[in-house]
Parts: sequence; structure tokens; C-alpha cells
Amino acid sequence: MNMKPAIFLDKDGTLLADVPYNADPARMAWAPGAREGVALLAQLGHPLIVISNQAGVAMGRFDEAALHPVRHRLEAMFRTRGAQLADFYFCPHHPEGTQAAYAVSCICRKPMPGLLRRAAADHGVDLCASWFVGDILNDVEAGARAGCHTLLLDNGHETEWRQGRWRTPEETAPDLYMAARLIARKLRCTPSRGKETA
Repeated sequence: MNMKPAIFLDKDGTLLADVPYNADPARMAWAPGAREGVALLAQLGHPLIVISNQAGVAMGRFDEAALHPVRHRLEAMFRTRGAQLADFYFCPHHPEGTQAAYAVSCICRKPMPGLLRRAAADHGVDLCASWFVGDILNDVEAGARAGCHTLLLDNGHETEWRQGRWRTPEETAPDLYMAARLIARKLRCTPSRGKETA
């Protein structure tokens, strides 16, 4: 199989303005710089894949079916920027959830890398050549554990700054547009390299 890089994107706080536990497509709006960032990333020709924790399911705030319209809205928003959403993966679990079926520890909830590995298998993605962009260090850790390059949007959403082996981003940027410019430069001039995964 001809493996290819992908750009993995966190949803809330990275692509979209952060509205806690939102599953209403009418309330979905671009985060600052994201509209321009998605347009630029689309020009690179790599799959754009959203990776999102959706603990609202485990907390009983909405059910999994509510996320289907969210995906459709994301696809429409991407199209307005000349981009295609390759896929949308979400984790509905939380170990402290109120819904027994979802109140579990799992390998798909960031900072674990399960969703990225699943996406890579589904789409023939070379994780070591790919990037993960998010607004908190749990995103960075998930990307690093999967073997991706990592970029933190330093936009004020990370408040704990809990350090660890997997939690130092390779790059930082203030918003998705500046992140996209940096990634575009890196993908055009830097060969992929192996990285230890966990």
C-alpha cells in the first residue's frame, strides 16, 4: 500500500470555537484562524481527519446519533473552504460518565492514540509523516503516542500544563492558519522519519 501523510485535527478549540458539550450544528462556528487554515491545508492534498473526544455521550448530554449532523456540518464547512473532510472519529467514553455503557477507560479517548491508529489503518496513513494539531496537551500526547509530528495551538485553552514524556509539542502556533503555514513548509521540505510509538 502507498502510505501517505495526513493532517489530524482536534475539533473543539482548534477547528471550532469551543462551546462545551455542543452537538447543535447551528452553534458550530470557526475558531479564529481556522477558516483560513483549513483552506491552506486543503491545498496540500493530504487527508484532513478530525479526532475528537465527545464525553457528552458518556455524560448523558446527547447520544451518539447526535454527532452525525455534527459531521455533516463539518463537511459542509470544509467545502466552503475548498476542502474535503476525509473522516471524523470521536470517542464517546469517559471513565466518570453517567451512562454505564460509556463510563469506561478506553484506548480511543485522547491522550490515548487509539483513534489515530484506527484512522491510519482505515485510510492508509503514514503516521510518522503525519501531523496532529490540537489546543491542549492531551492532543499532543495522543499524536506523539501514535508517532505523529505534533503542533499545539497556544491559544489559552490549555490550563493545567501537566508535563510528561509525550506532552512536549514539536511546534506551537497561535491559531490554525499559522499552524497550517508551518505544516505546509515542513511537509514540502522535510522527509518522514521513524519515531518510537507506545
